Amino acid sequence: HARQPCALRQENKAVNSFWMFSSCRHDDLKEMLDSNKDSLKLEAMKRIVAMIARGKNASDLFPAVVKNVACKNIEVKKLVYVYLVRYAEEQQDLALLSISTFQRGLKDPNQLIRASALRVLSSIRVTIIVPIMMLAIKEAASDMSPYVRKTAAHAIPKLYSLDPEQKDQLIEVIEKLLADKTTLVAGSVVMAFEEVCPERIDLIHKNYRKLCNLLIDVEEWGQVVIINMLTRYARTQFLNPNLNDEDDDEKENKEKAEAAALAKRKPYVMDPDHRLLLRNTKPLLQSRNAAVVMAVAQLYFHLAPKAEVGVIAKALVRLLRSHSEVQFVVLQNVATMTIRRRGMFEPYLKSFYIRSTDPTLIKILKLEVLTNLANETNISTILREFQTYIKSMDKDFVAATIQAIGRCATNIGEVRDTCLNGLVQLLSNRDELVVAESVVVIKKLLQMQPEKHSDIIKHMAKLTDNIQVPMARASILWLIGEYCEHVPKIAPDVLRKMAKSFTYEEDIVKLQILNLAAKLYLTNSKQTKLLTQYVLNLAKYDQNYDIRDRARFIRQLIVPTEKSGALSKYAKKLFLALKPAPVLESPFKDRDHFQLGSLSHLLNAKAGGYQELPDWPEAAPDPSVRNVEVKESVRAVGTVTYRDTGTNSASASDSASDSEQSRSSSESEESDEGSESEEEKENKNKKKVVKKAVKESERFEPATSPQVTPISTLLSNSLVTDLEGLSLSDSVLAPSTITPSGTLKSYELLHRITGEGLSVEYCFGRQPFSPDANMVAVQLQFTNNSTSETKNLHMKDVKLQSGMRVKEFPEIELLPAGDTASAVMGIDFCDSTQAANLQLCTSTRKFFVSIQPPVGELMRPVFLTENEFKREQGQLMGMNELTEKLILDAKYRNEHAIVQRVTTAAHLSRVPCGSDNECRFAGRTVTSGSLVLVTVATGEEGVAQLTVNCEKMVIGTMLVKDILLALTQ
Repeated sequence: HARQPCALRQENKAVNSFWMFSSCRHDDLKEMLDSNKDSLKLEAMKRIVAMIARGKNASDLFPAVVKNVACKNIEVKKLVYVYLVRYAEEQQDLALLSISTFQRGLKDPNQLIRASALRVLSSIRVTIIVPIMMLAIKEAASDMSPYVRKTAAHAIPKLYSLDPEQKDQLIEVIEKLLADKTTLVAGSVVMAFEEVCPERIDLIHKNYRKLCNLLIDVEEWGQVVIINMLTRYARTQFLNPNLNDEDDDEKENKEKAEAAALAKRKPYVMDPDHRLLLRNTKPLLQSRNAAVVMAVAQLYFHLAPKAEVGVIAKALVRLLRSHSEVQFVVLQNVATMTIRRRGMFEPYLKSFYIRSTDPTLIKILKLEVLTNLANETNISTILREFQTYIKSMDKDFVAATIQAIGRCATNIGEVRDTCLNGLVQLLSNRDELVVAESVVVIKKLLQMQPEKHSDIIKHMAKLTDNIQVPMARASILWLIGEYCEHVPKIAPDVLRKMAKSFTYEEDIVKLQILNLAAKLYLTNSKQTKLLTQYVLNLAKYDQNYDIRDRARFIRQLIVPTEKSGALSKYAKKLFLALKPAPVLESPFKDRDHFQLGSLSHLLNAKAGGYQELPDWPEAAPDPSVRNVEVKESVRAVGTVTYRDTGTNSASASDSASDSEQSRSSSESEESDEGSESEEEKENKNKKKVVKKAVKESERFEPATSPQVTPISTLLSNSLVTDLEGLSLSDSVLAPSTITPSGTLKSYELLHRITGEGLSVEYCFGRQPFSPDANMVAVQLQFTNNSTSETKNLHMKDVKLQSGMRVKEFPEIELLPAGDTASAVMGIDFCDSTQAANLQLCTSTRKFFVSIQPPVGELMRPVFLTENEFKREQGQLMGMNELTEKLILDAKYRNEHAIVQRVTTAAHLSRVPCGSDNECRFAGRTVTSGSLVLVTVATGEEGVAQLTVNCEKMVIGTMLVKDILLALTQ
């Protein structure tokens, strides 16, 4: 007591010093934030954000931080917005004072600042600013930056939770953002759709195919959201592909009439949009993100035909090498799948073998999977594995193993005796828990064949003196009472022993003693009448009311009295009725009504926000709702408009009129030539060359079939794209040769040894593929190096990636020995450098080949003026712009060398430029038409800067690498 005040003073002193230190430290940060130096402000904000990241409270700094929201330093402003997003909801009054600053931030030239301002604004949970938030979201949804549009999609659920009455206006914004073609926005707007209006499935119709095609390029968590949404969408719009192909377990339980009715139904032809979804999600099974793989797996399980579901097995088994948390979720879903789709996991049986290092939960789930996979073929292997597991030190795992053995014995009659004998051997185990669990499982197995196993019942009766686990003792007593007629000499003696220890037994054991006494009284009353009355009298005064009630009930039924004599004749029917054998089922049997991969499936209970998986429709809905109107084939690219031409006569008349116009314009220009300066004349000549190229390209009419041109001809052509300062002839500016530069590189497709004398080379001819403008033309050259002729050369598409398409070349019926042949085929690579895996076939052999395009061959050139180039480049800033510095070799510093090397690396066209130090190039991706802009700016001593602006960031990154290599090698 004497030391207590001193201790309290020391404690108070320590607390006060801590708070003084904290206050001083925060005062220091406040002073730094009030400083005029941006470096001090930046340092202070870094320390504050670090405090927040460590979970420390920094809310008292809100007034000092919010004053810097108008700071001109971009780095400081970014960190200020990060802080405000964290504390805007807590400090609503102070945040409202700065709302005008946030509104100004929405107009900032920097896309990150605009997005951060919208994020802070949507984090202020005050109803009064709902109109301001709505206006900001609508403006951000039309922002030229996809990152800002993505942030607008994130803000939609926040506003909806704050004011649900804004739903109609928010749906309009969602509809607008769903039409966005940017992969950065797709996942976020689908999440907003799921939060606000998941019932408005009509909004998905016209965007369904676009979402399927964009899926491969969307960020990983966006892919999960889109896949789950499309799973539910498909269940409402397509028919069940397994309508006439039920599972084996279901077929056994169906009546003949139902089977006949199913057989009469017409075979289901899968909807092309249904097939599109399956095809475009399949490559995502190779994703590094476990959630994406799990999402695709559940989609295939719920939507795919039975014959195609097996592709997900390998991907799910791969996830078993991941962390234990991932394994737990995957095994939960695999356990459900193996109940209905057992066959697809059978080849991977060993992958579910249990390791000693696995956590107990993982072990039990693997046991569940192994039990579900057990059949007549592999049961011996699985039982040997189970015997090893019983030796484990993990008691819960051993108990689960014994239960698994019992289930295997129940499901597979051929091994029932073997399993039962093995469990009987476990009754001599030293571990009481192992013996107890074995007794419980044996009890269930004996109910199936009790007449054959009286010896086992006798053996178990001897264990009543040693087994102390209540459930095991109760199971033994139930077995002896149920089959007392098979052990008439042992059962009364067991009752005698149990009567002695009745008052010390657990309640569950007491109830079984009463049942045993009643059954023996009815079957052997001479030996057990007094014992039964003794047990009933003990139970009459038991502390548990259940036992007292059971004793009164039994006494009234079996002991004859004047009042109950009429009831005693029903006692045998009640106590000695034939009991049905128990059915040992998997605990995952009824979980498949929850969508796989969901939290509700994991918990086996409906979680908040869970959306039920719809049932398949009985009749196919109208597929035309997904048809999006496509405008006529007139596409403006820069200043050039490509049109589909009519007949040959029409094109001839157009060309004639074009030539007359060009002749008249040239004559008028020559008449005024004398009054122009030399510089104006030079610019005039350049414009004439470009105009002439445009007219020629407009006049070009594509062929109706793939053009066959020998590779030797292509390799011999030196094609030039520099349109400035060169007097180009009409043939040079023809559309088929206007963009490639330098020598086309050929690649080996099939070596003559692998092809048994047939060798194939290919190159990208950089010519328009007339049957399909979205395909890249691939030139093939076949050489027969063997002594025999080759027949029926043709190509088949075998393993194409998601969205890829192939237009095969016409079949080459005969290729004599020592001869060569050429052909052109078209491939839609979907703006991806993934290889197209094909099959080259002859009349006798098949060869698997692969065609992989460089990123530069996935583009086609477009003509842009300098002003158009600058305008388009201004809209592709921020994350869509990549810049690299390089040093050019002395002999490659001239403009011609740069143009030649860039156009060799990428199929782009030269853009006129007024600066001598810059070379500009433009093109569009073949499939999506995304703009690609390249700028090479040269400086002193060979220092150059390469800038690539591209909406598709992956293509831009790869293109930078290829052009850097071309300019520096």
